Amino acid sequence: MLRHTIRASRVVLGVALVLVGIVLALPLVPGPGIPVIFVGLTVLSTEFEWARRLRDWIHLTFRRTLERANGQ
Repeated sequence: MLRHTIRASRVVLGVALVLVGIVLALPLVPGPGIPVIFVGLTVLSTEFEWARRLRDWIHLTFRRTLERANGQ
């Protein structure tokens, strides 16, 4: 029973963080939307493979963008 409660809590927390991040990422809304979405996906990735793949893809894309911006 405790295992199900912990899993449900992780799913609820992850979804809530992703939704808050989406709202914060809207234009004209100040706030750290993209990092909050990333944290939400990190929480969800403990339970779901699709969230882990999406988180890894976002991380890889972010690193590539930084390398291009730095001219490497």
